[in-house]
Amino acid sequence: MLLQPIAHTPPATGQVAISDEEAGALARTTVNLFKAWKLTDAEATTLLGGMSPRTWARWKERSFGRIDRDLRMRMAHLIGIHKGLRYLFKEPARGYAWLRKPNAAFGGQSALDLMLRGEISDLSALREWIDAERGAW
Repeated sequence: MLLQPIAHTPPATGQVAISDEEAGALARTTVNLFKAWKLTDAEATTLLGGMSPRTWARWKERSFGRIDRDLRMRMAHLIGIHKGLRYLFKEPARGYAWLRKPNAAFGGQSALDLMLRGEISDLSALREWIDAERGAW
């Protein structure tokens, strides 16, 4: 029996939908990323859209459950921010430290302060800013 690929209809915005398998990989990577960024549980749950502390505790134990579209996009932006920082800073620790340092470009706030406002648009804006700084396409 031959398996046929499942056709996915992309969202109306022209973006390709994040599959369940990709969402699981994003979740695993996000847990590891937040460890590297040394985020508190409160910071992590805020960046993940107000996730409950109980759900976050399950995520740290690798039990993810259903991941909705908003959360998939939040994680995609967070990984994009991480990727951009890795391009900007050859030493990962410098990029991680940069997240918490006050930045004149952000009115004296840190990048983390901006992200902790909790809106997905803040993640998107920071990702775009980092991409522009590194000269991305």
